[in-house]
Amino acid sequence: MEEPSARRGYAVFLGLDVGKGEHHATALDPEGHRMHDRPLPQDEHALRALFEQLSEHGRVLVVVDQPASIGALPVAVARDVGADVAYLPGLAMRRIADLHPGNAKTDARDAYVIAEAARTLPHALRRVDTGDEALADLEVIVGFDDDLAAEVTRVTNRIHGLLTQIHPALERAIGGKLHHKAILELLHRYGGPTGLRAVGKKRIANVVRPRAPRSHHAIVDAIMAALDEQSVTVPGTRAAELVLPQLADQLTALLAQREQAAAQVEEMLDAHPLAAVLTSMPGIGVRTGARILLEVGDGTTFPTPGHLAAYAGLAPVTRRSGSSIRGEHPSRGGNKNLKRAMFLSAFAALSDPTSRAYYDRKRAQGKKHNAALICLARRRCDVIYAMLRDGTPYQPGPATAA
Repeated sequence: MEEPSARRGYAVFLGLDVGKGEHHATALDPEGHRMHDRPLPQDEHALRALFEQLSEHGRVLVVVDQPASIGALPVAVARDVGADVAYLPGLAMRRIADLHPGNAKTDARDAYVIAEAARTLPHALRRVDTGDEALADLEVIVGFDDDLAAEVTRVTNRIHGLLTQIHPALERAIGGKLHHKAILELLHRYGGPTGLRAVGKKRIANVVRPRAPRSHHAIVDAIMAALDEQSVTVPGTRAAELVLPQLADQLTALLAQREQAAAQVEEMLDAHPLAAVLTSMPGIGVRTGARILLEVGDGTTFPTPGHLAAYAGLAPVTRRSGSSIRGEHPSRGGNKNLKRAMFLSAFAALSDPTSRAYYDRKRAQGKKHNAALICLARRRCDVIYAMLRDGTPYQPGPATAA
């Protein structure tokens, strides 16, 4: 699909500020005159009627501020009637809105800003890939997995907090293994320090051994040593031991759901032709590969690797002001989801000799851990761009030591 910013010859630029029950549509001609400016129901027939009416003037470019969720129906209908579709990212929209007079925040103003950006700033637009059925399905499952991950973090932190409140030594002993099946089963059965102390070492070992065959001795010894460190009972312990089994059950169910979601993501990812290309690179697994694919597509939206790095927030920003401010700094902008996926994949790739050698060189130059990882992610961004552009799997280069 051709990049939106490269297209010419549009007769209508339609900006849609999408909403749950109603959108606002503003259509401009190439000279900037308004052709349409009114609310539009979230209804297929109303959307189709407007798109077909505007298409009588010539080629139509429909630009939305949200291509998924509440914006999915307008995108699908626009594609069905033959209109081109693009997406204006929220950060770009806010910056462009500052160039227009007035401080009002209304749907009509937002729709006009979107349409005007499509007419005058085509380079700010991004392609919408939701027409790809595999990517559309993948986006739903990945979004659900993201929600599950946030819930896992919330429940895990709650367990950490309760254990720290009633028995800090026990939290230190098992806090780093809360996702282990043996630890969750102990919390499910015995609640907390009082229940664990009551059943004794033998019954604890009977629970842990089948779920941690290799490390059960270390886990049991750490728990018993922690229980011996505290003899007093902190107020609130009884209530905490009623809550901890429920939290352990929630966490067990959430982790099982994440495993199921990962299997579904892997199955859907296999259906995309570029999935094998991405996952061939060290450090890119199912979840990070799916996220990169959703945010980047086939990479044709970006003219150069530098454009992709800037979009991901990995390109350094040069700041100069007279003689007082000089140098380059990490970017605070970019696509946060893509930046996180790139950063995590770079961290996971440290076991790869080539990636590790580059990371070590950056550390030898005096960079701290995170800064060296960002440099590695930026370098890997160039490789990912080339892999997507050529459709070729990862080919490791020679590892040069620091």
